[in-house]
Amino acid sequence: MTLFLSALITMLALKFDLSFNVDLTLLSIAIIFPLVFTIRGSFRRREKALEHLSEFLSSVKTVKYCLLSSERISPEKKAEAEEILVEINNKTIEHLAAKDNDIKELDNISHKIYAFALREENLIPAKIKDRVFKYMKDMHESIENLHAIHTHRTPISLMAYCEIFIYIFPFIYAPTIIYNIGVQGADWIAYFIVLLTQFILISLYNIQNQLEYPFDNIGMDDINLDNFKIER
Repeated sequence: MTLFLSALITMLALKFDLSFNVDLTLLSIAIIFPLVFTIRGSFRRREKALEHLSEFLSSVKTVKYCLLSSERISPEKKAEAEEILVEINNKTIEHLAAKDNDIKELDNISHKIYAFALREENLIPAKIKDRVFKYMKDMHESIENLHAIHTHRTPISLMAYCEIFIYIFPFIYAPTIIYNIGVQGADWIAYFIVLLTQFILISLYNIQNQLEYPFDNIGMDDINLDNFKIER
């Protein structure tokens, strides 16, 4: 759509001999700087998500190992605890993959391991229980951080600003390029420069848009959530 619009504007500018000289530095600041800023923010958000996912998986595994190491807990109870932890792990992954901001169900599931530790407190040594609660705290902190990344992204106003200016850009850029070229019979040069520049801008915008939500497994650089499951 933007490339078609750029070609159309260039054609009309050439047809009606519309050209003027505008300092493109201001346009670069108006478009390139916000795009680079949002891409950098999305990339950092993706890296933070990877960090919190790793912490989440390691804390879930550590809680599992702490509970399974207790000789007082029966094999049936150990299997129950392991099942709860697998459920927490799977539901967290499902919550991130789905574009649903409601975390109540995940909170209820996460509470099960705490209820299990209280219910079986006579079978769990105090030292192991302290470790379990410590790593449960890390687990909940990771879940909350992931939920925050899942819910809060680049401000919509900034994204809209970038998109609007990308569509406005050809109206100013095409006549300026025609003015700067100033060569009759070299219309293809104007088309090439305008379309190439617009292609670069819209590509950067699409890259940012793909990095914006790294959990949906749509973009090439999205996080593979299956790598952060206990059962993998």
